[in-house]
Amino acid sequence: MHGLVIRNTGYSYTVKSDAGDVFECKVKGNFRIRGIRTTNPVAIGDKVEFTPQDVDSDIEQARQGLITALDDRKNYIIRKSTNLSKQSHIIAANVDVCFLIVTVTHPETPLQFIDRFLASAEAYRVPVTLVFNKIDLATAADDDESIDWKEYLDGVINLYETIGYPCRKISAKTGEGIEELRKELDGKVVCLSGNSGVGKSTLINALFPSLDLKTNEISDAYNTGKHTTTFSEMYPIPSVDNSPEAKQGYIIDTPGIKGFGTFDMKREEIGHYFREIFHFSSECRFNNCTHTHEPHCAVREALERHDISESRYNSYLSMLEDEKEDKYRAAF
Repeated sequence: MHGLVIRNTGYSYTVKSDAGDVFECKVKGNFRIRGIRTTNPVAIGDKVEFTPQDVDSDIEQARQGLITALDDRKNYIIRKSTNLSKQSHIIAANVDVCFLIVTVTHPETPLQFIDRFLASAEAYRVPVTLVFNKIDLATAADDDESIDWKEYLDGVINLYETIGYPCRKISAKTGEGIEELRKELDGKVVCLSGNSGVGKSTLINALFPSLDLKTNEISDAYNTGKHTTTFSEMYPIPSVDNSPEAKQGYIIDTPGIKGFGTFDMKREEIGHYFREIFHFSSECRFNNCTHTHEPHCAVREALERHDISESRYNSYLSMLEDEKEDKYRAAF
């Protein structure tokens, strides 16, 4: 049988068959993805072949199955794993777009986290839209704040829109921007990702109240999020026009992550995944320019002219150092 992986509990997978039946599946013992060492050989959004299994029991339970093969993926989001025995963890596969949920305050999403996520998405062909949540907090006047968060929010959005990434401003709490965002999801497989505490589950509830996902509060002591979503799960979402011909859309809720270690990137390729660095690199004197010390480097010249932002360039330098062992082992 053939189906779609809609939930991953860490030890089993919920698969929705093409006929609409649901099976709780294990992975065949010798099942491996060719060429990729990963903590999860099967990911949310994967399309798989599986064999239903007979269960001898007087107790009625979910039908079970065994995943035997994996369809080719069109793309996936992958990060360096914290598991010492493996190399990577696949967040989601076969997505039409990833919404990276960002907050500039309560908590503040580091720009380096955004840049690492975007670079990995570029490498694995995943379109990304930056969704700036909690704008009600960023725009609220507070005399005690030493930072003008509204000005900072506008500056960050300008930075990424200039590079070419779509940005949306929303408030899951007040409802601002929610209806427009809902229309963008129509008929698509959308993955939501971001730091803990940025409001992914709250956003899903605002978009689709019937799902009624569990949410959590921000830790006052550390201004960071608490993990609400434990495992990735894929939810079917209604079409805006509700017509029988409408394509089924899905939204993927993923656990919050604190760091994003990039995976399987060669040093000479990293600049390719920063759009503005790749653009200016064609003018460098040397084809193998690392944009760190070489003479007549067009990238560093663009940096001096402020055609490349200092924050983006620093993120690029940080990724050049990722080959150092254990740098991102504690990224959860």
